[in-house]
Amino acid sequence: MTEKIMLVGYGGQGMMLFGRLLAQAAMLDGKYVTFFPSYGTEVRGGSACYHLIVSTGEIYSPVVEEADTLIAMNQPSYIKLKDFMKPDSLLLLNSSMVNVEDPPQVKVYRIPATEIANELGNVVASNMVMMGAYNYIKEIIPTHLFLNCLENALRGKKAALYEINKLALERGENYVRNGNLISLPAE
Repeated sequence: MTEKIMLVGYGGQGMMLFGRLLAQAAMLDGKYVTFFPSYGTEVRGGSACYHLIVSTGEIYSPVVEEADTLIAMNQPSYIKLKDFMKPDSLLLLNSSMVNVEDPPQVKVYRIPATEIANELGNVVASNMVMMGAYNYIKEIIPTHLFLNCLENALRGKKAALYEINKLALERGENYVRNGNLISLPAE
């Protein structure tokens, strides 16, 4: 099993944290992992992309040239990286910020991650909504390993954020579990 993932969004949307935690949890699960973060010089608002490869075998390059999964948190990032998907890719769109009228011929999930996170009281948790949805679909790692990594990352004065992020993860999973698949490629 090899899963090549691209996580893209604005700086401040938590794609780097999402990728780092997923990488850590996959390593704890005994998988091989490479990651390659890329972001603009802006602290918030610039483009952020995280190349992540998770595999049960050795990985020879950290760069994702064709993504098995593209998770796009905003419109400009989606437009910039949509051509990195192969025909059987999975596309997860933050439908609160990405509007694609004619999606590519891949499996597409539109998840209103920003809206769900807002309902929970913390828009920054939209990345965890997407993680919950993604991991429910792909089953890359056991959820408890990811939650352990999340808890370790949110220590000290950030400890109060753990519960809302855990809830966001659950909401993302539940959103997909309840049948919110939007489009499949034509057969």
